[in-house]
Amino acid sequence: MTPWYPFIVLLTLCHGWKSAPQWGFEPKTARAMEKGFATGISPIPASKKVGARAALVDLKEPPRGILADCFKQFGIETLTVAGNAAERLKKEKFEACAVKLGPGAEAVMDAIRTSPSNSRMVIYGLGGSAQEAMRYSKYGINAIFHEPLERPAALKLVRATHMLVLHEFRRYVRIPVITEVALVTADTRRFTATSHELSSGGMSMKTAEDVPLGGAVEISFALLTLPRIWVRGTVVWRKPQSHAFGIRFDTADERRLKIKEWIDAYLES
Repeated sequence: MTPWYPFIVLLTLCHGWKSAPQWGFEPKTARAMEKGFATGISPIPASKKVGARAALVDLKEPPRGILADCFKQFGIETLTVAGNAAERLKKEKFEACAVKLGPGAEAVMDAIRTSPSNSRMVIYGLGGSAQEAMRYSKYGINAIFHEPLERPAALKLVRATHMLVLHEFRRYVRIPVITEVALVTADTRRFTATSHELSSGGMSMKTAEDVPLGGAVEISFALLTLPRIWVRGTVVWRKPQSHAFGIRFDTADERRLKIKEWIDAYLES
C-alpha cells in the first residue's frame, strides 16, 4: 500500500522544542494556524552543515530565491529542477520538494511517492488553500506556501517543518496531517472538517460549523495506511475567528490506540 505522509499548515515558533501533551492541543497551538504573522523576524544564523536537499520544481523568481534562502538557514540545500522533473525525482535522492500546485504537480507527486528513494520525501505545495490541496491529499502534501509568497511567512513555515526534512521525527511529537474528518455531535449534527495536526491524544482541525466548547463528538477519518477509524472526543479549545478547534480523544475509547500505533510506526520508520 502506498505510504501515507502528513500535511502541515500549523506554524509554530522554534524557540525550543517541547513535548506535546498526550491529551490534545493547547489554544496557543491554534494561534499558530493563522496566516498572518508579524513581519519582524529575528535573524537565524545559517547552518554550516548541509543535512538535506530540497528540489525546487519549475519555480520562478522571486519564490525560488525566497525559498532557497529560507531553507539554507536551516541547513537544507536547494536545487532547481526543471524539465522532466518527475523522471529525475524517481531516481535522484532528495529529502524535500517544493512544487507549484496546478498542471503537472500531480505527475511530480506521483513520481515521488512511487520512488524507492523518495517515497518519504516532505512535499511542499506552492499556492492554493488547504481545501484546494485536498485534491492532492492522496499524495500526502506536508505543507503549503501561500501565494503571493512573502518571506516572513515562508520562513515561519520552513522553521516549523525543517525537523521533518532533517528526519528528526522523534522531536516532532504532533504529526501534521490534512485529511477530511467527519464529525457527529451529541445532538446528532453531522458535518465535516479539515484536520491540521494529529497526536495520540487529540486532533486539531477547522470547520465553518459552530462547535461548542466542551461538547462531545465522534469523529472518523482515514489515512492511506490506516483504514477509516472512529473515535470519541471532547472539544477542549476553539477559536471562532479562524474556525479552528481541538479535540481530546476519550481515554476510555480503545479505538484511539490504533492512532497511537500508527504514529509510533511512523516515528520508527
